[in-house]
Amino acid sequence: MFEKVLQKRLLKHLTEHNILVKEQYGFRTNLRTDNATYHLTNEILNALNNNMLVGAIFCDLEKASDCVNHKILLTKLEFYGITVNDHKLYKSYLIRRYQRTLLYNDNGNITSALSKVKQGVPQGSVLGPLLFLIYINDLPKFVIGKSVPILFVVDTSILVSHPNSVEFYITINTVFQILSNWFRNNLLFLNLTKTYFIRFVTKNNTHNEINIKYDNKVLPATNITKFLSLTVNCLLTWTNHIDYLTKKLSKTRYLIRNIKPYLSRSSLKIVYHSLFHSIMSYGILFWGNSPHSHIIFKMQKGYLGY
Repeated sequence: MFEKVLQKRLLKHLTEHNILVKEQYGFRTNLRTDNATYHLTNEILNALNNNMLVGAIFCDLEKASDCVNHKILLTKLEFYGITVNDHKLYKSYLIRRYQRTLLYNDNGNITSALSKVKQGVPQGSVLGPLLFLIYINDLPKFVIGKSVPILFVVDTSILVSHPNSVEFYITINTVFQILSNWFRNNLLFLNLTKTYFIRFVTKNNTHNEINIKYDNKVLPATNITKFLSLTVNCLLTWTNHIDYLTKKLSKTRYLIRNIKPYLSRSSLKIVYHSLFHSIMSYGILFWGNSPHSHIIFKMQKGYLGY
């Protein structure tokens, strides 16, 4: 209850003073993953329609919430107007926190000694996600102008477009260096094995390989990646996402067919909406217009005997 009060007051302060950047879509009122996905796809399609080269870096952070530095976060809270007693309250919330491990076995419970939490925001808490938004709130201003950042809490994607191939190559490398330095300075760490670069193209375009370098390493390039649980490919055709859905929903179809004789119509509808419809409807605004989407809609028919 106390965290809810803090969260509501903090969000009101951030909203009234227009502090949270517009590039952040996570845990914001009236904003969803659909808004972030629309922003991404719209920017890509506009660039391609204008005969520009366009690519995106999809970042993966290692245990982002656990790596939040308390000193840095408290400094940013003060910068955004959380001062005096309010600042002391958040300092107490973050720093005066302990945790321990409890193991259950047949011989009884084993409990470790209490250990002080030295960094991170509490996961699963009401206030934790909002504090993380504040922590990364200044990231977009370092790359804006050179790129289009799209953030959804820990998911950070950076779009770069340019009509000239040489300038495009220079810009994408410059932006990634700026991005990497920001993460390093804020004690957050990129997982370079899961951070990918995609060059978006049309079917008639040639796809030249572009190397993005970081600390004498080359960022992996791919034609397919995940963006907010949607499978995106370099052509924006959604075929890979539909393939993924087909495999996932086939398992659900098998389950529903097996339990159908034993359930009432109302119970079957509950199972359908929780296990099938919820998965199918996610991101349907984007992949639903694909010429391959009929595969999914055919799978949907006949489950409830309509």
